Amino acid sequence: MSAVKTIEFSSPSLSSRESTVRVDLLEKDPNRVPRVCWNVAGERFYSTDALHCYAELEYNVARTAIYSKPGLDRRLSLCSPEHLAPVFLVWPELRFDVHATEIPMMDGSALPFFHALRRIAGVPQAIRFYDAPLEHSWELPRGYVKVSPSDTFEVEYEITRPDGFSSAASLSVYSAEDLYSVFSARTFIFKDDYDAARAAGLLGGVDESCGMLLGTESRVVYRMDEEPARHKILDLLGDIAFACPALPKLRIQVLNGGHTIHHKIMEKLLPYVSTGNPQEI
Repeated sequence: MSAVKTIEFSSPSLSSRESTVRVDLLEKDPNRVPRVCWNVAGERFYSTDALHCYAELEYNVARTAIYSKPGLDRRLSLCSPEHLAPVFLVWPELRFDVHATEIPMMDGSALPFFHALRRIAGVPQAIRFYDAPLEHSWELPRGYVKVSPSDTFEVEYEITRPDGFSSAASLSVYSAEDLYSVFSARTFIFKDDYDAARAAGLLGGVDESCGMLLGTESRVVYRMDEEPARHKILDLLGDIAFACPALPKLRIQVLNGGHTIHHKIMEKLLPYVSTGNPQEI
């Protein structure tokens, strides 16, 4: 099976001044199921048509989602897939190969990936959903997470800080068009967190083009209302869609969450996505 269309991005990533990702759109094959295959250092890292492998990946957070697994003589890792994974939700019937180690930040949103993939993948398709009769809640140090069954995928996400900052947004997904507003939302970091991360040796690749630096004297102009909370929804979508380019029929309410709790949600969803048949709504 050979790739027939390819796009490539290069830009700063969280840790490098230049990082590259290549996405290949493969020819349609009626004998093979749709999937997104992630390749790292020339090796197959994870493929969504082998969902059981997701549970074997190790997961940690260092200001982004980092998946890893033992290599033959090294540890293979994939950093920041949440910036690209949500875009594959709008082409669930196609086959993609992704080659990367750390996803380039671009402008901090999923929008550049979406526009480029649309040029080679064509018109967005119907979003795929799966039943998830999951009811659960977690208490967080400064917030909570609640999940319950729904007719579609719904999110209410709120961020608050002791300094008075707050941002809240909601999203209900029925079609690809519902995702466009969160595709545009850029990642962000507060100045005190940025300074602490740099002092710890993190974020060595980022600059002012990679997202929003909040809590500075100069006021950041948002692309849309409540852009920070909308980007947190994008992160949640990416953490869920990395496992499978389909969405659970679930209502998720989050106050001051992050990648770690997103991953806990996905772990709870694995039995449903692995045994169910994603369906269109």
